[in-house]
Amino acid sequence: MPLLVAAISAWLWRALHNSASHLLPFVLTLGLIFLGFSGLGISIWPHIIPPGITLWQAAAPPQSQGFMLVGALLILPVILGYTFWSYYVFRGKVQHGEGYH
Repeated sequence: MPLLVAAISAWLWRALHNSASHLLPFVLTLGLIFLGFSGLGISIWPHIIPPGITLWQAAAPPQSQGFMLVGALLILPVILGYTFWSYYVFRGKVQHGEGYH
């Protein structure tokens, strides 16, 4: 894992200084974030669920899962509606080539 982080960091450093494209540094940064969370998961994996507990015993009760499902089904349309509305409000405000330099 540390070798992958070092390799992607070096590749990202070169991409930031040599590339005119913004896609490669973005993808490499996503890779570093993924590797960071993967390393965290790998380091605490033995302590996540004790070996004497099955996955079904560690799961939340069906009532809690149902409550979360109802909450997600109610809030998701609100989030999507706000996102579509904000894109509608700000459409055409910035032309191609404008923005951060």
